[in-house]
Amino acid sequence: MGGLPLLYRFITFFLFALAILAGIHSYFWVRLVRETQMPQPYRTWATLACIAFALSVPVSLMAPRLMPRPWAALAAWPGYIWLGLMLLLLAALVATDVLRLVFAMGRAVSARPQLDPATRLLLVRLLAATAVAASALVGAYSIFQGLRAPVMRELRIAVPGLPPALAGTTIVQLTDLHIGATKSRRFADDVVRRANALTPDVIAITGDLVEGRFGSVREDTLPLAGLQARLGVFMITGNHEYYSGLREWLPELHRLGIRVLRNEHVVLDADKGGGWELAGIEDWNGRSIEPDGGPDLARALAGHDPRRPVILLSHQPRAIYSAAQAGVGLMLAGHTHGGQIWPFTYLVRLQQPFLEGLHRVGGTQLYVSPGTGYWGPPMRLGTRAEITKITLVSDRS
Repeated sequence: MGGLPLLYRFITFFLFALAILAGIHSYFWVRLVRETQMPQPYRTWATLACIAFALSVPVSLMAPRLMPRPWAALAAWPGYIWLGLMLLLLAALVATDVLRLVFAMGRAVSARPQLDPATRLLLVRLLAATAVAASALVGAYSIFQGLRAPVMRELRIAVPGLPPALAGTTIVQLTDLHIGATKSRRFADDVVRRANALTPDVIAITGDLVEGRFGSVREDTLPLAGLQARLGVFMITGNHEYYSGLREWLPELHRLGIRVLRNEHVVLDADKGGGWELAGIEDWNGRSIEPDGGPDLARALAGHDPRRPVILLSHQPRAIYSAAQAGVGLMLAGHTHGGQIWPFTYLVRLQQPFLEGLHRVGGTQLYVSPGTGYWGPPMRLGTRAEITKITLVSDRS
């Protein structure tokens, strides 16, 4: 019965998403086909293309969960690329609509006569062609950015209460790899090689490691068994672990040598000045799977020694406020992808308080990684994927 609420949520979301897709593609048809008075047979072809593009998106989203690996990749790539281009085209067309509105208001205020039909049609076609061309060019650049290898980012963060003996401890943060239909074993191999080259004390994976059902994605995750860190490889759940079937993935993650912190903490380097604690909370989607699922910071810190500094792993940055109230020294998060494709960064900000980078709330510092991979469209605009190396610094003199 635990899976039923998630199933209902999924069906509701899926139907809502289909309605949104239908609305967006109807808008495209009106602006690019009807208003431009596209002649036959191009009008029919464009109409069929709008329908095909709309259907390609749900096919791509479902492919990693329903199809074998090779077929899932073939089905996913076209729809995912169109999803990104669709968002860019939507933004471009809305921008041209704003220009049209400003132009119309300007003519009304100046009492100028309306444009003749031929001139109006030429203007509509010019704006439509500009929007399509701009979206294609920006989309091509975004794909180039999305498929580039993650950059290496190094930070030094002073953790309150960190014993001087622990200064120099390093954590490599990986997050939002989304290994699945469009990110194969080669991608995982490269991430493992580059993470190990940093010789970290801890590797922390802050959720959304996989994208797809166990049977179709497992082969692509096998390189993760090669991750090496002096104190171990730790992980917390992200929302996509639940979408991909967490109960199947948990034993496999254990076989890969990855310890999943499920509202719990571990003591590390206890022989160095008393050590420090690494805590992890589950993602909010866990509440739909298990009666006691979801983030539980109180349980994660149960038995915490207040003399030890705590570093918390949370998939979503919005846990920062409860972390600050609990006196956590540093929190590492992901989930946002840095917005992934501008200008839709502003939509992400509606749900999360921070998009990426280092922030402070009260006495707690927060680092939000923009992600090591990407979700859906193989595109990034305004942000880059990264592998993050954090060197802990003591605030004690």
